[in-house]
Parts: sequence; structure tokens; C-alpha cells
Amino acid sequence: MKSIFKIIKLLFFCSALLVVVMLLFFGYRDIPIEDLTIKYGKAPSKFIEVDGMNVHYRDEGTSSDSLPVVLIHGTGSSLHTFNDWTKQLKLEHRVIRMDLPAYGLTGAFPDRNYSMKNYVLFLKRFLKALGVPKCVLGGNSLGGGIAWNFAVDYPEMVDKLILIDASGYPTEAKSVPLAFQIAQIPIINTLFTFITPKFIARKSVENVYADKSIVSEALVDRYFQLTLRKGNRQAFIDKLIAHKEPSPYQNITQLKQKTLVLWGDKDELIPVDAAHNFDRDLSNSTLVILENSGHVPMEENPTESLAPVISFLKNR
Repeated sequence: MKSIFKIIKLLFFCSALLVVVMLLFFGYRDIPIEDLTIKYGKAPSKFIEVDGMNVHYRDEGTSSDSLPVVLIHGTGSSLHTFNDWTKQLKLEHRVIRMDLPAYGLTGAFPDRNYSMKNYVLFLKRFLKALGVPKCVLGGNSLGGGIAWNFAVDYPEMVDKLILIDASGYPTEAKSVPLAFQIAQIPIINTLFTFITPKFIARKSVENVYADKSIVSEALVDRYFQLTLRKGNRQAFIDKLIAHKEPSPYQNITQLKQKTLVLWGDKDELIPVDAAHNFDRDLSNSTLVILENSGHVPMEENPTESLAPVISFLKNR
């Protein structure tokens, strides 16, 4: 019996020692929002209050454009993922982007409700706050899922849809980012809120790129540092462990808007089969498969991925 207690004490001691070592080498404090704003929230960034949150957004381009292009990022990302697209699009369009609740400079939902319904309601209130009655709505991954769900619920507010490696159909990922995996492991995910090795950010970004060699230090820094905004690490976990509500993908057939379905053929998180499902079920779709692109083509291959978007926007 004594030997068993000794083993238990030894295991406890080793576990405690491991946590201390992890804290010393990989423990990171939250970065104050003021510091992050200086780096990632400079003009043309603005903030607007929506549902008790100070939402970070950018509204650029032709202010007289009555049909703005609204772009929504995916899980773990921020409005910066559309930086390259926006440089070109804003020359002829009004372009609006925001950091979704749980990510970027916006921070967590106060009620920690990360259901699709709540994200759709957030988008409606955000557009209302900006005085946008109708738009071209585009989104990547989670953002794409929000976009088509929003179009189902509020079709009068969406003129066209751009779905970029969008979530929606039941799929089986070929590879999942490391951060996504860790966030769903009990106990370990609790440690993740204050022990967050930077290499996890790097591996997670590399996971969604087809060409991992172009993942720069500056790109990894952006993803990593915005994760350290107060509340974002817990929100990231809350989002991924939330009750998985069945996707109402059957409603996709209700969509009548012209839709561009844009997909990276090397996407291993939401494989390209999902693109063909969207194209099959949408009544007015254009499918473009991008060779040698992963899950975030607008970030990995901005010039190539933007070309069909510009053509799609010109085609009334």
C-alpha cells in the first residue's frame, strides 16, 4: 500500500513539475487590448458597439457604393486574412470586414454562446449598426457558414454570395490544425488558456496552407498575438467544445442568390467534395477550384483567388 502511495505522490510531483516547466517556457500573459490595437487596429480600423462588444471592423473603398462587399473570416482568424483582397477590391467597391466575436480584437461573446444562430444574429445587428440594408456577402470556413445561414434567414439582405472553403456539409477532415485538436481535449484545454506555445500557432497555420514554405514569421506572429487578446483563448475553446448543433445544410437548396463557390483543391480541413455539394444544391452557382491552394486561398494565393471574385462581382 505504501508503495502505491509513493507512486501516486511521484506522479503528482512529476505532473506539477511539468506544469511549472511548461509555464516557464510556454506560459504567456494576455496582451493588453491597447497594445494589440496599436499594432493591429490602426486606421482604417474602427470600433463599434454591438451586443455589448466593442467590435473591430474596417470599412474601406467607395463610400457611395450602395451594395458593399462584406467579408467574414474563419475560426481562429481575423479580418486581416482579407488584407490582400481588400487592397484591390476597394478600388471599385465598398469593402467591410470585422473580427468575429471570439477572435481578433473584438473579444468574446459576453454570454459565451457560439451557436450559428447567435453568429447570424450578431451579423444582422452589425450590419444594422453600420446602416447596411443589403450587401454582397462572402466568408471563409466558419465565415462562409455564417454567410449562407444568414442568406437563408435574411435573403432580402443578400444580393450575392461568395463561399470560400465554407463550412456547412457533414465532412471528414483529412487533417485538423493542432490548436483545434488541443482545444477539444479535457484538462489539456484548460492549460491552453495560459500555456500556449507559439509553435502550436505555426503548426496550425501551416496545416491550412498547401505551400507551407510561404508561412512567414509575421503571419504566425499575427495569429499568435491576436490569440493572446484577453478572453480569446477561452473563447476559442468555448467555440470548439460547444454543443455541435446539426448543420441545417438541407436549407442550402433554398438559396436563390448568385453564388460563387471558391475552393482550394488542397484543402484538408474541409475537403473539395464539399465544394461540389454546394455547387450541386445551389440553383445559381459558379464553381471555381483553385489548384495548389489550401483552406485559406485568399491569404495563401490572393491574386489567383481574387480573379474569379472580380469577374463574379462584375457579372450582374
